[in-house]
Parts: sequence; structure tokens; C-alpha cells
Amino acid sequence: MQFPNVKEITTKELAQLLLVSAKPRPLVLDARSQIEYAVSHIETAAQIDALIPDLAVLSTVSKDRPIVVYCAVGYRSAKLAQQLNETGMKCIYNLSGGIFHWANEGRLIFKDDQSTQVVHPYNAIWGKLLKARYHAQEH
Repeated sequence: MQFPNVKEITTKELAQLLLVSAKPRPLVLDARSQIEYAVSHIETAAQIDALIPDLAVLSTVSKDRPIVVYCAVGYRSAKLAQQLNETGMKCIYNLSGGIFHWANEGRLIFKDDQSTQVVHPYNAIWGKLLKARYHAQEH
């Protein structure tokens, strides 16, 4: 495993955390590009640049608040989760399988506060991990 210090959270576990009125509620970060995020994302997710993350925006987040990071399949988010761990944040989790796994299970995804059925497939190779019915069409 390339990121041995990164804790994983399953899609089922995240769905449960988002359903219950857990305090504190997890901060969900989408580590995909703005183009991918614009197509769809998990409802409460905020987009963060995985290549050049603005970690200063997280300085106001309690170090004890759970943070769940995801991307398409889990690599970019695991890398970002590792960086967050190195800043001293305590409760960092990578969403196992990313948004592809989330969508493949039929879980809710959103675009502009509206439920949608499609996800950006990232590229032709990685997109094979996303069920065809969830592929956003190229514009």
C-alpha cells in the first residue's frame, strides 16, 4: 500500500455518518478537478485541489473533526489524506473506492444541489471502473 498511514472509510460507513446527526459532522472533501466536481459530487462535499491543496482553508477546522477525502477511485484522495495527516490533523479518512464506488452502489450524488445520476469518468481507462450508466457524456 502506497499510503500506509491513511485510514480508509467505506462508502457504507460514510453514508451512515452523513445520515445520523453525528457531532461533529464530518467534513467531506472532493479531491478531483473542478471539471469533475462540476459534473457531480457527494452532497456535502467541498472541492479541494489535490495537486496544490490550499491547506490554509482547513486551519479553522477543529483538529478532532473527522475529514473524509475522496476522488474518482481513491489514489488522489489518499495522497491528499496523507498530506493532511502530516499537518497534525487527527481524524483523516480516505473514501475506499472513491465516488465511482459510491455511484456504483446507487448512492445519491449531486450537481448544483440537484440529484443527478452521472459522474465524470476521469478517463477512458479509469472510467471502466464506473458502471456505464453513470458515465457523464463528454461535451
